[in-house]
Amino acid sequence: MSYIETVSLDEATGEVREMYERQQGAWGYVPNYAKSFSQRPEVMARWGRLLAELQRPWDDRRLEMITFAAAHELRHTSCSLAHGNKLTPFFSSEEICAIAEQRPVESITEAEQEMMRFSRQVARDASTVEAADVDRLKAFGFSDAEVFDIAAVAAGRAFFTKVLDAVGSLPDAGFMSIDEDLRTPLTVGRPISTEADEVMNDVTT
Repeated sequence: MSYIETVSLDEATGEVREMYERQQGAWGYVPNYAKSFSQRPEVMARWGRLLAELQRPWDDRRLEMITFAAAHELRHTSCSLAHGNKLTPFFSSEEICAIAEQRPVESITEAEQEMMRFSRQVARDASTVEAADVDRLKAFGFSDAEVFDIAAVAAGRAFFTKVLDAVGSLPDAGFMSIDEDLRTPLTVGRPISTEADEVMNDVTT
């Protein structure tokens, strides 16, 4: 579903087809968010390059913690599910739900709790950030560059989620494969699509 017309898989050519093929290679199907960018595939390409730069300074664990905190605060189901699921190598489903509810988790340090709190604040309303908020991060050992990096990851997630929600993009049906004890509490915004995920059958790999 989308509120704007998207390019169908059968009609995709040029940059749109290339984008669909890349996304299918990553997901096994063409995700709804890619279809939503089909009117401007060059924006998706630039977003991919920006995302790579935003991710580069971080290890996988902290990157997913920051991203998940922002996505959950933004009430975006797709990103909450995708990045909540990416936390499963590091945390149990119960711990991920605790992170979502901003409850303490034994294996998460105070510095990481503050890191996620700041990510949520940026996602929710960056105009509320004051010097004291940054000073708290630095008191836990984060450098000025790392403060910037947290803000950039959270702000980048806001761009992506707000574009998708604004055009009515629904979470892919594939998210139904996530265990219910994680899927249900992380469905925080738009409902998961009931339409089957689409696959381009003539893609060569």
